[in-house]
Amino acid sequence: MREQLQVNVFQDRKTMGRAAANDVSACIKQLLKQKSEVNMIFAAAPSQDDFLRYLVKDPSISWDRINAFHMDEYIGLDKDAPQAFGNFLKERIFDKVPFKSVHYIDGTTSDPEDECNRYGNKLKQYKVDIVCLGIGENGHIAFNDPPVADFNDPYQVKIVNLDHASRQQQVNDKCFMHLDEVPQKAFTLTIPSLLKADYLFCIVPTKLKAEAIRNTLKNPISEACPATILRTKNNAFLYLEKESASLIDL
Repeated sequence: MREQLQVNVFQDRKTMGRAAANDVSACIKQLLKQKSEVNMIFAAAPSQDDFLRYLVKDPSISWDRINAFHMDEYIGLDKDAPQAFGNFLKERIFDKVPFKSVHYIDGTTSDPEDECNRYGNKLKQYKVDIVCLGIGENGHIAFNDPPVADFNDPYQVKIVNLDHASRQQQVNDKCFMHLDEVPQKAFTLTIPSLLKADYLFCIVPTKLKAEAIRNTLKNPISEACPATILRTKNNAFLYLEKESASLIDL
């Protein structure tokens, strides 16, 4: 436990992913006892693969009562680019289970400012219950990199210039072969937009994230490491495995 953030460490990625999926499933089912629909935001990153793989196999989830969103998207990729976050999630979850609705950020729009407003209005229409996210190598959540993160951001969705570390992470994750292929701009849900959710489940594997995890749990809460804000959130849960947790002492 770090302030409000509940920290769980597992032996390996598989165990971590299964535990996170089981907890998210239980949360969904509990919420559906209280309301007719649940609204969820998903992260698109290889770090989420184990979690998503187990989640979509759960036959007890009433997917037809869930509305789905994603938290960020590149600007300027081709519509069918596999690196586009909407396509990533479409392949791993959005097309695998029968959601009531799926709401995509349009990274190909000719009017990015209008797209921010459109998606922001969607998020106001559907009060978010659950966010499933990761943490970037530079401590970002969604694409709120340290240079652009704002804990008091007035916007729901904004356009950002991507930090070099964020772009390099996409190469490290083998999403792109070379740095110059990674877009320089993206849409992101802002930090207040993510924190409005009642529950946050944060899944973070691999040695590449160990320093970010140490900073998240040990550093002062500030935009210098955006993920530190998770320590202020009730019903926030962090899932690690032994490599991502290798620099912390719990």
